[in-house]
Parts: sequence; structure tokens; C-alpha cells
Amino acid sequence: MTEHVVIGVDSGGTSTRCAVVTRGGQVLAHGRAGGGNQYSSADPAGAFESVLRAALADAGDITVDAAVFGVSGASVGDATAVRTVTDAWKALGLPGTPYVTDDIAIAFAAGSAAEAGTVLVAGTGAVAAYVRDGAVARRCDGYGWLLGDEGSAVWIALAGLRAALASIDGRGRPTVLAERLAAALESTPGDTQSLVRAAYARPPAELGELAPDVAAAATDGDTVAREIVADAAERLLTNLATVAPDPLGADPVVFAGALLSAGPVADAVREGLRTRHGTTPRVAVDGALGAAGLALRRSGAPESVHARLLEPLGEGE
Repeated sequence: MTEHVVIGVDSGGTSTRCAVVTRGGQVLAHGRAGGGNQYSSADPAGAFESVLRAALADAGDITVDAAVFGVSGASVGDATAVRTVTDAWKALGLPGTPYVTDDIAIAFAAGSAAEAGTVLVAGTGAVAAYVRDGAVARRCDGYGWLLGDEGSAVWIALAGLRAALASIDGRGRPTVLAERLAAALESTPGDTQSLVRAAYARPPAELGELAPDVAAAATDGDTVAREIVADAAERLLTNLATVAPDPLGADPVVFAGALLSAGPVADAVREGLRTRHGTTPRVAVDGALGAAGLALRRSGAPESVHARLLEPLGEGE
């Protein structure tokens, strides 16, 4: 018997994920491929085609009723993203035309089935946005490591490296970050030039891998690291409050990204939301399920089916 399904795709800079979901909210198949960012990934079209093939191969006898793609580096109706997605879609002989939006809207839909609300994404980069009807209505930051992404993993890593260099050359206070970040980068302890060379040798996105070292130092009580974590949390809270309706929390608030899943930054932002705004965030699940939820809604399914995809998903911990 042929099953009517929707397809959800969440595409970031390093990976693309796909979910095939029945009209009743049952996940039939998953797929995974390389990054599909329109500006930074090597082969977005190949990633889309590959992830669709992988998921469809496991889905069985199906008819696709609707599809939503959340594409990093794109926006609703982005001509390049639409063309890339459509080409991959047609290459597989799939019916209809997928809806293309950005991965920020998908992140919100992966945490809430509501039509509108606020999402804070903090991982390698960071952005806050107010989402309505599957599209970003207002956003703050998300400008990349050079111009923004304040409070992100890369931002924290750069703050830690600056503090380490200042500690070594005498401008700043002593901090264990000088030793810990040197070890993480396999540079010579106490040698500023060795640390600088090691840092510049890595792409900015990879420097975000140092954020857990800064967070661990903060947890262990290092004053400088604790100040960096507190500053990161404050910037994320500011961005969230900038885009949210007044009062913040009137609509759902969703957290997405590794930095907000656990650790001192997540704890500080969560506590700030609770004490200042009296609200508790929801935590996003796999973005492909958020995209599938939007596809269900666009195909006429009720909000309850979208919500079922996000289970078990409770408020807070």
C-alpha cells in the first residue's frame, strides 16, 4: 500500500539531514549527506540529491505530498537556494515544488509546533530570531565570526585565545586558559608566537572546538574564563530580547545548537530567561523533523501532528 508522506530537510554548512514522515507523523526514514550552505559548502546540489536518495531508498512505497528545505545561508525564496533544491528534486523525478526557507526557521519548528515564537541558536555561530509562519520575521546577529556571532563557540574561543595571549605577554590577568588552549592547539606553552601560529592555521569555524576548554576552565573556577562565559550568555540574552515580542515568553522560546544543549553558557542563559522573564525555553530536536513538521502543516495536517514529531520534548529539565 502506498503511503502518503512529507519530506523535511535541514541543511547546514557541514551536514544535511532528511526525514521522510507519514501524514500521521510517523518517521519512515532518515538520510544524511554533506553540507548544503549556498556560500560555504563544496557541493550543495550534490548534498541535496544524495540525502534525498538515501532517505527515499529506505522509505518504501510512498507518494510525496509536500517538502520543506531549511537551507543555511538562504532565506525564503532565495533564488540560488530554490534553484539548487529544485534541480536536485527534479533529478529524482519527485512531484511538486519544495518550499525553501532558512535553517533558523527550521530550528524553531524543531522545538515548537506553534505558528510564531522566538529561537536562539548558538553553536559554531549564533543568531536570534522571531519566526512566524515558517519564515524569519526579525533577526539579530548571525553575521559570521568576523562581524558578529556574539556568544557563539567561535566567539568564546577567540575571547579565550585573546585572554591567554594577554596573560602570557603580561597585559592581562593570569588564567589557566594560557596552558589549556596551548595544549588543545598543540602549541608551545608560554610562547605567544607559537599560539598565534597554531590559531591562525585553523579555519575560524574549527576554532569553535576550543569553546569547551574555555567552558571547562570556567566550571573549574578560573576567573577569566568565568567572565568570558558570563559575557557570552549576556550577549545571547540581549540578542534574544531584541527580537522577541514584549513580554518575552508570550510566545514559545526555543533553544537550538550545541552551546545551548548543556554546560555553563546554557545554564546561564536559561537562568537569565527564568529570572528576568519568567520563562523556560524548549530545546530543539533534529532540524529535519522541524522541516517535516512545517511540511505537514503546509499539506494541511493539524498542529498536533507536528507536535507529535517533537516528542518527547518537554519544557526545561
